[in-house]
Amino acid sequence: MAESVLFKGNLMNLHSHKYSGLANAKTIGISHNKTGNLSVVTRKPSSHQHQYHTGRHHATIRPGSGSRRSMGIVSGQSKRNYRPDLRRAAIARTSALLASQKEKPDAHPKKLRGKKKAAAAAAATA
Repeated sequence: MAESVLFKGNLMNLHSHKYSGLANAKTIGISHNKTGNLSVVTRKPSSHQHQYHTGRHHATIRPGSGSRRSMGIVSGQSKRNYRPDLRRAAIARTSALLASQKEKPDAHPKKLRGKKKAAAAAAATA
């Protein structure tokens, strides 16, 4: 059974070398911003591994952008040969974060059937 870890750049929150944001030079970090946007962070190809802010490319996805646009932004990184093995994990992370931003619809009231329906109808007419 795999351990769950919460490091930046770890898409699946799994303790493995493949998904580690610390052990790999090229990582894809997907998280919420302070403003509610999704932030996709990758390392610039010409930057040194230890440069943090100046060596990173930040792409933001607004909440109302829609799933098609956000999936295009995320999968575009892997299509340009930037860790293509993380494509499915990055898309899964993005869709989960987008789903968490949506408000859940109200549950529909249950329909009354049988004796309860007859009792409610009798109570309404009386």
